[in-house]
Amino acid sequence: MIELLPFFLILFVGVFFAEVFARLHLPWVVALIVGGIVIGPFGFGLFEPSQTMEFLGQLGLVFLMFMAGLETRFSSFKEIERTAFPLVLLNGGVPALVGVGIALLFGYGWVGALLLGLIFMSSSVSVVVPSLQSRGLLSSRVGHTIVTTAIIEDVASLVLLSILLNKADPVTSLPLPLFYLLAVLCLVVLRFLVPKIRFFFAHTGDQEVKDVFQQELRSVFVILIGIVIIFELLGLHPIIAGFFAGFILSDTVNSRLLKDRLQAISYGVFIPIFFILIGARTDITILFAFSAIALLAVTISVGFIFSKLISGYVGARLEKFTKPQSLLVGVSTIPQLSTTLAVAFSGVQFGLIDQDLASAIVILSVVSTLVTPLLINWAARKVNEDDLKNVVQFSQPEIEHKL
Repeated sequence: MIELLPFFLILFVGVFFAEVFARLHLPWVVALIVGGIVIGPFGFGLFEPSQTMEFLGQLGLVFLMFMAGLETRFSSFKEIERTAFPLVLLNGGVPALVGVGIALLFGYGWVGALLLGLIFMSSSVSVVVPSLQSRGLLSSRVGHTIVTTAIIEDVASLVLLSILLNKADPVTSLPLPLFYLLAVLCLVVLRFLVPKIRFFFAHTGDQEVKDVFQQELRSVFVILIGIVIIFELLGLHPIIAGFFAGFILSDTVNSRLLKDRLQAISYGVFIPIFFILIGARTDITILFAFSAIALLAVTISVGFIFSKLISGYVGARLEKFTKPQSLLVGVSTIPQLSTTLAVAFSGVQFGLIDQDLASAIVILSVVSTLVTPLLINWAARKVNEDDLKNVVQFSQPEIEHKL
């Protein structure tokens, strides 16, 4: 069955490059994208995306957004402080305007410019959390603010993306206000019904271990695909539908064993296919061509990083964070990953942007994912040093008083 060769090649590349990059302490996603570039048409030409691979890549995209939604618990929004919103507006709004300006400067229309602006708005929680956790800052006020800001920016960019996609390629004859009212009502109804459906398939205690045929896992897949179909029938793009499916299930999927199984299927099979396909479509040679496309890629990367860094720093200072903490907020909002690549993929699919701009966006994602952990570690050291200095300063008067 020679048809299995592309599938085997993708699986092999995913495992091989992930292992090599892990030994070099480089991000997993970057390994998959680079692997796709190497075997793709712009690399050694060993792999050409087929219709079957495209379908599996679409499933990977849905599972990627589903897992992102699963980590965005509805209950967490009840804990959001009002002070987070000015930071979100500044850190999301300013980069969005910069993104729109860059796209218009390079001759793209308003639809493509708005799409780039939405990409500039978002941030990636999955890159930030491990770095903050390793420095013991995840549960601190600054850590909580960073994660909250990233989540809100991601959700806002996805909601605005759904509006843009419906404007650019209408899939419903309903007026947009009525369409989104119907979508919200559907979301509310599903949040009420899905836990009851989950309860029917749920296993507890020892039964969970004896679930040999993975009935509960399969039931989650059925619910996921069913929710995606329902939202697609309403006119929402699959990446929005996948995120909402995870969001709906986020407060009901509490079993650690079930989450591990979902991660094993999602990150073990489907999601790597999506990232490798992204790499296969990326023309990395544009960086060495000294052309307008190379200038576009460099401008997008530099413009995004500085707009996120400065707006995050200023927003945090306005919220009374110290200078080191504000610097940490700024660098922590830089990474671009799942939402960025999903939006770029959708933009090409709907004809909103060309492949050149999509390649520049992928390069932005790779660059930001590589540099952010280093910047976070550097800024976190500044925060810890500042905290230690404050402890010494506050302790000194007490020591002198006791003497």
